[in-house]
This record gives sequence, structure tokens and C-alpha cells, in this order.
Amino acid sequence: MGKNMKEQNQMAAGTKIAILKGGNIRKTLHNNEWWFSIIDVCEVLSGSSIPRRYWSDLKKKLIEEGYSELYEKIVQLKLQSPDGKFYATDCANPETLFRVIQSVPSPKAEPFKRWLARVGYERIQEIENPELATKRTRLLYKLKGYSDDWIENACAVLLSAKN
Repeated sequence: MGKNMKEQNQMAAGTKIAILKGGNIRKTLHNNEWWFSIIDVCEVLSGSSIPRRYWSDLKKKLIEEGYSELYEKIVQLKLQSPDGKFYATDCANPETLFRVIQSVPSPKAEPFKRWLARVGYERIQEIENPELATKRTRLLYKLKGYSDDWIENACAVLLSAKN
């Protein structure tokens, strides 16, 4: 098998589809972190028939808003397109993707913006009252199916490590 074919098979194995409110967002693991196709996000959130153009205009808007790190945060990764071929595609990790979403003027982006605002507010509350962070952690472990005994032991270990 040639190097190109082997490389494409490895990428195909790493490329996954994430569903975002009825749209397909391509994502892939890169350096042990999920990276998402910005073009796909722009298409889903804006409804644009020309998502590449939309992304081009949005990049200018982000820079005007003062997001000077934009080009440092975007990575071109080869993702499989609908035609089955792999193309270099602008991708962002979740942090950068959330920043991009904040600049999309669309009703479809609004739920994400509200969620980001709520999570930010909750984290500020947790800084002011660390017990809230402990409660959130316990709830997350419970939702993941861990037993109450396991959760209590894990929390005890974490608390003893802090002291």
C-alpha cells in the first residue's frame, strides 16, 4: 500500500462526525485532542450556501473584534469531504471553536452562547465558593455511573492531596 493510501486510511479512521443541531460537523483527533471543521460549523450555524466564504468573512470580523491569536489557533487538517477525498480544512479545538461561535450572528448560535455564558458564570461562582465545584464533581461522577462509595473515596483522596 502506498504512503498516500496508508495516510488516508489512518485519517479516515481518525475522522469522526459530530452532530450539531441537525448538521454534520466533521471532527478528528489531533495531538490527543478533538479538532472540528470550522467550515462545517459555519454552514450549520449560519445556514450559508457558501460556508467557505462565510468563514472568510468571519475571520475578518474576529480580527476586527481583537481576536489577534486567530491564525495561531487554527490548524489545517485533512478531513474527508462528501466526495470521499481528503482536503486540508481549517479546524479548531473546542476552546477556539467556542470563540468562533461567539461571533456568529445567528439564532442557531444563540443556545451555544447562552450555554457558554452560564458555564462561565458557574465557574466564577465555584471560584468564590469551592464547595459548589465539589458538588458539581460529585454529580458528574454519579451521572457517569460511579458508586457513592467510589465517589466519596475519590473526593477524600482529592481533598487530602490539597492539604
